[in-house]
Amino acid sequence: MKTIRCQIKKITPFNDAVFQVVLKPDTAFDFKAGQYLSVVMGEKDKRPFSIASAPNADEIELHIGAAVSESYPMQVVERLKNSTHIDIEAPAGDAYFRQESTRPRVLIAGGTGFSYIKSIIEHQIAIGEKVHTQFYWGCRTEDAMYYQDIARQWHQAHDWLEFIPVIEQANADWTGKQANLLEQIKQDFISLNGYDVYIAGRFDMVGAAREIFRAQGIEEAHLYGDAFAFIK
Repeated sequence: MKTIRCQIKKITPFNDAVFQVVLKPDTAFDFKAGQYLSVVMGEKDKRPFSIASAPNADEIELHIGAAVSESYPMQVVERLKNSTHIDIEAPAGDAYFRQESTRPRVLIAGGTGFSYIKSIIEHQIAIGEKVHTQFYWGCRTEDAMYYQDIARQWHQAHDWLEFIPVIEQANADWTGKQANLLEQIKQDFISLNGYDVYIAGRFDMVGAAREIFRAQGIEEAHLYGDAFAFIK
């Protein structure tokens, strides 16, 4: 990993709980779709966030879920709001996109786990991908699905990509699935054997997903998520 100085270009709230951050690195660096960086808050205080940009992007995009004042991520947002530059360490993470694989793919995001999936999908689009890919995004409410428009645009523009939005509390005009995210996947797949599966979200959700996927025959060498490095 390298330490890289970045200009803070933009901090914009998607909604009451999620902020879009755009950084301009002083020096370009290589990373793989699906990797993450750490915002350097102090010598021993480095906080990881998925890179939402594809590797070919000039700027680095982050999605920071920061609903609670004084919370771990909100401290980062406040630091960024009050600074012109920030140091990052990058890249990191082993759950990056395996573009050489031709196996069908299931991409799964809970909440701001979307940022991890966004990097992968935008890279797939950039390289002219054709491998069948199903993208599940689960949120509690439709308001929490902060980038639903771009996900639906991907679905419309690329016949190899299917977007399946899943929310738990739906209004009458909701046009996606209404369910718990993992229950929906469990219902949709008899077996996950033969798939490459990429997942990001809260650690408890990712841990629960692994147990469900094991029962569905997942080949764990083809199950990718950085949370697995921290949950055993």
